[in-house]
Amino acid sequence: MPHGGHHDDDSEVAAYTLPVLIPSRVLPLLHDLAQQMVQAGHQQLLLQIYKETRSFVLEESLTKLGVEKLSKEDVQRMQWEVLEAKIGNWIHFMRIAVKLLFAGERQVCDQIFQGFDSLSDRCFAEVTVSSVSMLLSFGDAIARSKRSPEKLFVLLDMYEIMRELHTEIETIFKGKACLEIRDSAMGLTKRLAQTAQETFGDFEEAVEKDATKTAVQDGTVHPLTSYVINYVKFLFDYQATLKQLFLEFGNGDDSNSQLASVTMRIMQALQNNLDGKSKQYRDPALTHLFLMNNIHYMVRSVRRSEAKDLLGDDWVQRHRRIVQQHANLYKRTAWTKILQTSSAQGLTSSGGGSLEGGNSSGVSRGLLKERFKMFNMQFDELHQRQSQWTVPDTELRESLRLAVAEVLLPAYRSFLKRFGPLVENGKNPQKYIKYTAEDLERLLGELFEGKSMNEPRR
Repeated sequence: MPHGGHHDDDSEVAAYTLPVLIPSRVLPLLHDLAQQMVQAGHQQLLLQIYKETRSFVLEESLTKLGVEKLSKEDVQRMQWEVLEAKIGNWIHFMRIAVKLLFAGERQVCDQIFQGFDSLSDRCFAEVTVSSVSMLLSFGDAIARSKRSPEKLFVLLDMYEIMRELHTEIETIFKGKACLEIRDSAMGLTKRLAQTAQETFGDFEEAVEKDATKTAVQDGTVHPLTSYVINYVKFLFDYQATLKQLFLEFGNGDDSNSQLASVTMRIMQALQNNLDGKSKQYRDPALTHLFLMNNIHYMVRSVRRSEAKDLLGDDWVQRHRRIVQQHANLYKRTAWTKILQTSSAQGLTSSGGGSLEGGNSSGVSRGLLKERFKMFNMQFDELHQRQSQWTVPDTELRESLRLAVAEVLLPAYRSFLKRFGPLVENGKNPQKYIKYTAEDLERLLGELFEGKSMNEPRR
């Protein structure tokens, strides 16, 4: 999952004091010695001795630091957690190598070969080429390794460090002799950017096509939804880097609008997938509850994050309306049938729904008892089933219970007031009038708690 511990827009700013690689009193002596060897025509020998001595010291310093030689195959075989830690170390090693070791080595080289600029550049290139290659090859192996969504954040971290060090690399590795080293560093930066962009594209596609069969039985927020939303939140920690990446390697559009459109596409891909997942439910009311929960989670998360500025108020308002639509559809689908049961329709001898002056004499008591029994049975079934469903957001849960209560309780109260006395005057009234309106209100308060089947009622 997304990579933690990320510093926001600014790179780490620290003062680096160059290490003393060779004591300053020795440097003038070495400079004189180098001058004499060049004048005596032993330039090649000087180059060889200098290269062997200094490159060995430099590689040893990197090894002590913890830099390893790893091939692409080694990287492919590694567990993701191990690899993630190694990438974190690599970022640290790159910073130390460029700002301290290579910069210090350059300083020594320039002092010893002062007056022989092209020789200084050649010596420095030969001393550092193998160490630079050891560091860059790891970055390259990551950039070329199999793409997966969780790698996006480390790729961006790596791209970020390469950009941060770009000016220093250009300065330290100046001159014609270091051209290949400069090019390979730039090549890695571009490759990391390209892989990051491709990984981004893969993620969008993976979200759309995610085929996990894990249906959430209780209609709650699907693991895919929380995963994608977390992912998008992490993206916003990297927005400066992403904008830079779009600027350099994008299609020329404004980097802000590119980031917005990518985020919108990811959110749309998630919605498309959730629509597909919602069709797994046999009960259409649960389909709407599931979509309501998941889209509400998306909206709430966006409103609480920087994504709100990018996606805009329109997006938020549009999706809030979708949440409301699903809430209304749930209510209609789940409760219409029981509302018909608690209406006067079909009870009068004339078949009409109105009874003059509230007189119930035209009603068959047998029919009425049947109607009360049917209401009890339907309510028990709805209560049992929907107590197992979940609405994880407290506010949404309360407002949904209230919405149900607002249609059910007045209908039941009026039905009870009108027809209750007829049944109460007969035999075993408690067999038919099982609930008061207050009982129903209390039981509606138990809906959407995600209870298991055998949990007792409160």
